[in-house]
Amino acid sequence: MKDEATSGRAAVTNKGAQRRAQLLDIAEGILVRSGHAELTMRAVANAAGVRLGHLQYYFPSHSDLVAAVLDRTMQRSLHRLAPLLAAADIAVPGEDLARLLLAEQHDPDLVRVYAELWALASRDDAVAAVVATFYRTYEAHVAAVIQARHPELSEPTCRVNARVFTILIEGASLFRSGIAATADDTTDRAIIATATALLDPESSTTPTPGIEPR
Repeated sequence: MKDEATSGRAAVTNKGAQRRAQLLDIAEGILVRSGHAELTMRAVANAAGVRLGHLQYYFPSHSDLVAAVLDRTMQRSLHRLAPLLAAADIAVPGEDLARLLLAEQHDPDLVRVYAELWALASRDDAVAAVVATFYRTYEAHVAAVIQARHPELSEPTCRVNARVFTILIEGASLFRSGIAATADDTTDRAIIATATALLDPESSTTPTPGIEPR
């Protein structure tokens, strides 16, 4: 009897998790298609074909819904990026690593989700806190990569280079996705050269202010 009860609870939990994920998919779709202004509780409930109270069972408030969309988006990105930014894998050329990270921006829906979340973060402290945590983690991964590749560099230098690298790659998404402009080979080559100089200062001739003199 105990095993049957445990199995029943697990089935309910799994079903609830699946329903929650479906609601987040719908919310993310609204965010991509219509923007953050249209991401309301009622809009998500209507799109899901459920009562507002059903949605509030999973996400009691609009802030809870937005935070869940944001957290899932950020976690998925970190899951994809972590293998690329594994500090132990120092054999990968910096240029190749920069290209791989830029390739992450080929998904226009993902870029639009980030653009909308950045806009929300500018006016919602809770969203801003989650975004800030994500980028601190991102920068820490990059700093660890730089330190592993160049142990002669000081920790502050690695942190500065990691921040500039993050600003460069993440900012590029707005200018490569069709939001502010579209990608072109000439600009991409310049972005990759600059990013490589931040990851591997000794292998690049591009001057980079954050890099420690050798």
